[in-house]
Amino acid sequence: MNVILLDNVENLGAIGDLVSVKPGYGRNFLLPSGKAALATPTNVKEFEARRADLEKHAAAELAAAKARAELVKDMVVVITANVGSEGRLFGSVGPIDIAEACAKVGVEISRAEVRMADGPIHEVGDFTVGLHLHSKVEVDITVKVVADE
Repeated sequence: MNVILLDNVENLGAIGDLVSVKPGYGRNFLLPSGKAALATPTNVKEFEARRADLEKHAAAELAAAKARAELVKDMVVVITANVGSEGRLFGSVGPIDIAEACAKVGVEISRAEVRMADGPIHEVGDFTVGLHLHSKVEVDITVKVVADE
C-alpha cells in the first residue's frame, strides 16, 4: 500500500514522503490517525497545495515539544509508595503514576510519553526515566520513590 505522509512518523519518514507500508498498518493506524493519505494522484495534488501549512504545523509542534523539554529537564519527581520491610514496593510505580506526579507539579505529561526501558519500578530509590515528547525530542527526568510514612 502506497501512502503519502502528512506528519513525521518515527522510523518511517517525514512530511511529504511517499512510502510503501503493509496494508494493515496503513489502514488501521496511519489513515485513521491522519498521519497519512493514500497516494492517489488527487491526494498528491491536494498535499502539494497544503504542504507549507503542514510543515508549519509540524515546526510548531517541534517548538512546543522543545519548550516542554526545557521545563522538565533535570526535574526530580518524588513518589510515595507502600513499602515492605525489605525496601520492596507493594505493587509498582509505572507510567501512569509518573504522569500523575508530574501533573501535581504542574507539568502535563501523558502516560504514552513516559518510556521505562527497565519496566515498572519495584523498589525504593532514584531512577532515571525517559520522556519521549516528540519524535525528535527526548529528555530524562529523575523519579525518586520513597516509603510512605
